[in-house]
Amino acid sequence: MAADNAVMTDPDAVKRVAARVKELAADYEPPTFAEVPNPDAALFLAAIDHQTGYSEPHEVDGEGPYEGSALLWALGLRAERRAPGALTARSLLGVDPQAIAAVFRAGQDTLHDPERRARLWDDLAKGLLKDYGGQVEALIEAAGGKLGGPTGVLFRLSEFDAFADPLRKKAFLVAKIWERRGWLVVSDPENWEVSADNVLMRLALRSGLVEQGDVEEVREATRDAFKQVAEEAGISPPVLDDLLWERGRENPDLIGDEAGDLTEPPRREGSVFY
Repeated sequence: MAADNAVMTDPDAVKRVAARVKELAADYEPPTFAEVPNPDAALFLAAIDHQTGYSEPHEVDGEGPYEGSALLWALGLRAERRAPGALTARSLLGVDPQAIAAVFRAGQDTLHDPERRARLWDDLAKGLLKDYGGQVEALIEAAGGKLGGPTGVLFRLSEFDAFADPLRKKAFLVAKIWERRGWLVVSDPENWEVSADNVLMRLALRSGLVEQGDVEEVREATRDAFKQVAEEAGISPPVLDDLLWERGRENPDLIGDEAGDLTEPPRREGSVFY
């Protein structure tokens, strides 16, 4: 954790939470992401996965119901199934915001700010075409199996606006899917981190793992605290991330309520990372 970070991690809470996590993980099977057909789809959907604005759950092709981020992914993957190659750099260069709004509409429910998402997709498409011939596989190959370092996946993704978050929430999500699907073989697993989103922050705060603070402080403290929990529990950070997100969305006291009825700090206006 950064020396000037005002939010601290409680070492006793790390041990307590790690013990609970080990119990939860005993019968847990992480997702395979088999529904994601190619590395391009994972990259482009993660790029716009923030503050969806959906007001209620919806079914997609008879499956679900999905809500929030899961609904965005279900609608995006449906578009890719209907038109293979839709989620690629060449297809999304200069994409029209109205096309995004149409693809990600669920009944009368609409995706928030399609204009901003169009800009993120256009920037990503331009960068991929310029540096990797529009091929996501070329980006993965160029990383040489590394997550960290100046040639690794995380740095390469950070050059795109959608993945410029210093805590790399979306970048870790993409790398996790790529690895789980066999498209990326990670040679430096010590560089894995959890994705510090609203679900994980809420769990960390309510369990007493981290203290209250502003959003950037709590995000960083949450990421660092769960890295310690992962090490203490002997669980890889990406698997811990899945476990906490899946089971903690509906149960904010999944790993404890020692700190009481706390919730995550509000997002910064216009943020595309949290």
